[in-house]
Amino acid sequence: MRPFTYALAADAPAAVRAATVPADAHVRAPVQLMGGGTTLLDLMKLDVMRPETVVDITPLATGHYGNIEATAQGLRLGALVRMSDAAEDKAVVRDYPVIAQSLGLAASQQLRNMARLGGNALQRTRCNYFRDTSYAQCNKRNPGSGCAAIDGFNRLHAVLGVSDACIAHYPGDFAQALIALDATVEILGSSGARSIRFADLHRLPGSTPHIETSLAPGELITAYVVPAGPWTRRSVYTKVRDRESYAFALASAAVALDMDGATVRSARIALGGVAAVPWRAKEAEALLAGKPLDEAAATKAADAAFAGAKTHTHNAYKVPLGKATLVRALLTAQAMPAPAAQERKV
Repeated sequence: MRPFTYALAADAPAAVRAATVPADAHVRAPVQLMGGGTTLLDLMKLDVMRPETVVDITPLATGHYGNIEATAQGLRLGALVRMSDAAEDKAVVRDYPVIAQSLGLAASQQLRNMARLGGNALQRTRCNYFRDTSYAQCNKRNPGSGCAAIDGFNRLHAVLGVSDACIAHYPGDFAQALIALDATVEILGSSGARSIRFADLHRLPGSTPHIETSLAPGELITAYVVPAGPWTRRSVYTKVRDRESYAFALASAAVALDMDGATVRSARIALGGVAAVPWRAKEAEALLAGKPLDEAAATKAADAAFAGAKTHTHNAYKVPLGKATLVRALLTAQAMPAPAAQERKV
């Protein structure tokens, strides 16, 4: 790890001021904001990220940024809420099970007790060529150098949203739940507060894979807001991995259904482990709307979700695995009790 200056943020505006520096991308800025630090410090030890200054924002967790607020209108998750606290919150478990499950299946209990929700959604790829600096060819780390994974060992890499410049996959779980539930992101920056759709937070690699998000340098995620709806209770997160403990998804699916008996009013589907960014499967959702949901319909939806997949030497298995994962998630969500039949407490 390289030497760096450590500073504690007195308040949110101070953190923003400290981190607002000229830079071409948030993730490459010389000043980095740190919550739990479970990703940033790891990448600093690997010499992948080399900030000159780290600003610790955990003191802000004692205020609004560390709260979980559940109302009839929806759910607000402060960016400095610990993963473990959100996963075990009674309102989240009851009314937004896909969120609780996505957090509970992520990382280890020790990491969940440290990691914060704001940073969790911003975690960077687990691509070995990105994390190992002995490989010069990584467009995320060294823009314009090439992508070693394309002709290398790419078993874990993405099949959706990839480009000729990068096939790295997005590794998180929580983000799939947020994008499936149409969450928004509250952001504080030097120009003030703004709100965007969670779906607009991450950027496809295209020709600039080193620019991973739409955040400007110094901008701070303060909260995620999830609107309430009949689909939030009938929601599930299904994750397939090499082992059952502390492993990233080979394929995952976040599904939320609004049902009228056996007929789908609307479906919300996100895929993980298989895409360059948190991936919303709009084509699959459109196929299910207004139709009965059975295994055949779920299979057709899964086929549509992966119609644009682009595979490489070692990751072609992710297409059938991803389809099977989505079918399982859809049928699991369908089998859940209807929200109106459950006891509801606010």
